[in-house]
Amino acid sequence: MTADMFAESTPPASAAERAAELRALLHHHAHLYYTLDAPKIPDAEYDRLFQELQAIEARHPELLTPDSPTQRVGGAVLKELAPVRHAVPMLSIRTETDTEASGAAAFDARVRRELGLAESDPPVEYLAELKFDGLAMSLRYERGVLVRAATRGDGETGEDVTHNVRTIKQIPLKLPDGVPEVLEVRGEVYMRRDQFEALNERQREKIAQGAKGEKTFVNPRNAAAGAVRQLDSRIARERPLSFFAYSWGEVLGDRHPPASQYDWLMRLKAWGFPVAEQTAVCRGADELVAFHRRIGEQRDALPYDIDGVVYKVNSLETQKRLGFVTREPRWAVAHKYPAQEQLTTVQAIDVQVGRTGKLTPVAKLAPVFVGGVTVTNATLHNEMEARRKDVRVGDTVIVRRAGDVIPEVVSVLLDKREGDPPVFTMPSHCPVCGSLAVREEGEADHRCTGGLFCAAQRKQAILHYAQRRAVDIEGLGDKLVEQLVDSGLIKTLPDLYKLGLAALAGLERMAEKSAQNVLDALNKRRETTLPRLLFGLGIRHVGEATAKDLARHFGGLDRIMDASVDELLQVNDVGPVVAQSIRTFFEQPHNREVVEQLRAAGVHWPENEGERNTPQPLLGKTFVLTGSFPTLKREDAKAMLEAAGAKVAGSVSKKTDYVVAGEEAGSKLDKARELGVAVIDEAAMLALLATPAQDPPTA
Repeated sequence: MTADMFAESTPPASAAERAAELRALLHHHAHLYYTLDAPKIPDAEYDRLFQELQAIEARHPELLTPDSPTQRVGGAVLKELAPVRHAVPMLSIRTETDTEASGAAAFDARVRRELGLAESDPPVEYLAELKFDGLAMSLRYERGVLVRAATRGDGETGEDVTHNVRTIKQIPLKLPDGVPEVLEVRGEVYMRRDQFEALNERQREKIAQGAKGEKTFVNPRNAAAGAVRQLDSRIARERPLSFFAYSWGEVLGDRHPPASQYDWLMRLKAWGFPVAEQTAVCRGADELVAFHRRIGEQRDALPYDIDGVVYKVNSLETQKRLGFVTREPRWAVAHKYPAQEQLTTVQAIDVQVGRTGKLTPVAKLAPVFVGGVTVTNATLHNEMEARRKDVRVGDTVIVRRAGDVIPEVVSVLLDKREGDPPVFTMPSHCPVCGSLAVREEGEADHRCTGGLFCAAQRKQAILHYAQRRAVDIEGLGDKLVEQLVDSGLIKTLPDLYKLGLAALAGLERMAEKSAQNVLDALNKRRETTLPRLLFGLGIRHVGEATAKDLARHFGGLDRIMDASVDELLQVNDVGPVVAQSIRTFFEQPHNREVVEQLRAAGVHWPENEGERNTPQPLLGKTFVLTGSFPTLKREDAKAMLEAAGAKVAGSVSKKTDYVVAGEEAGSKLDKARELGVAVIDEAAMLALLATPAQDPPTA
């Protein structure tokens, strides 16, 4: 039921009770938001309650009271800060409840109606701005010097926060010559998103170290407002605050007053105040609609939060003609976008397994419309984050969705929690395949160790195995793998080598010739190399370089699978995290089974005794390959050099020992000559490879 429908259908007695309840609620939440900088409900929920009270008062004028939140600007003055009486009240403006672009056209229609304009009359000119989500501020300059900064407060009286505002580097302390004798500049103090995230990260570190009285902040507006209203300016100085100018208050001694809102902003910009670059002059409804859509598309890419845009009639003379109604100017409106935060309840907490094995707790929500879509799931990121926010089943929570960002639970309304529901705990085993779920030291995420065996990771595992840098199976792309897995033809890697022509050709968009090409590619790649296979298995933390180091050190797969953590730590560039990851992977029986099934399917690779027992004639030498060689492919030459202990780099430096140059060698050859690096051909490289080396030292 909408606010208007409620007001129309409610008897006077019930309406009086509801109005009193709404007034109390709105006063309470306004105090939390404006005075304590500790909001408990999202803006959208406050707006909903406010609009419901407005609708009741419109239907039942006798219920309107002088202290109604609809008759004043929210906010109160902290008793610790000196009060400042605004020479010109800082009034808020009307909010357009239609969050679609059509709301812009509705505002233009109201303005034209108030001005008595006919359809044939020219369009009204507007100034369109961003609606920043920060703290409104009034800066008073006398003879060009900043003498006072005050918050909005209740619109009539604010707080003196000059000591904190002086720390904001974007706010000039002295203005150039020629400014009015008295000038009040109005705008918004805000915090950039990246700086807000950095601040919260510092707060989390302090909390983890046991600091008393520290907390994280709900949003950038909350953090900015809290900084501005501190008694100690050192706190404000530590928090990175910014400022945008968008209006003015009292002005005395102005010899050449501008005629439009836009001209005023350009003056402020010329005097050194930051003005949002998106601010634009729009003529008529169509241009307002276009502005609303354009900013809506940019909203999530902006470095700071906005919750809408603002339209103001540009001509100051026309503004005077339109005047005010109650607490709001007729010549301006705030046009919000769909709320990015809403209230809902947690119905369950499930654990989802990502395609890389990451386990993510997900809150199952009572459906709520937020960020332009209906949301039923919100990420809790990981166990540590779910516990930090203390999200439990049954809780009332604030859920946030911005643009295409995955919805997340922002915070819990603890005063609405019923009973003592259990704390969320991450399961010890994967909910999909039952494999052990582990959290590595220093990491926040739990991961399934199932790897190749886990159905949730199956598609990604196959694509990783088939990629060019791994086993390199041509034609096995995303769409084909998706069909193979979804149809049940493939449940694990070895199933690739069991595919038949009829099954492949029966898939969507797969002709018989295409199917045969895939089978040929699979047969061709039954022969591979140990480094490619190791990388293709998708062991966490094992990239191409580590796979080569493992193959070079151990020589055979069985020795790698049976190696202890201590033995793995003897491999070049393998540290404790990588060693434990390899050990954990091969401790899983199903991963060993996959290897055995691959062998049974005919997948094979050359093995040797490993560098522990094999002389390394080029150990410690660095080579660079350039051009094309008479008999060897570049990849084969690289593999031979690495097998002999050499490092093959991609660029020439002073540390390069040899550049192997073939035909059509390019800039690498020039660089080698410039640095005096030895340049050899393929024959000389093969000769170096054949040079006997000393036996490796025994342990």
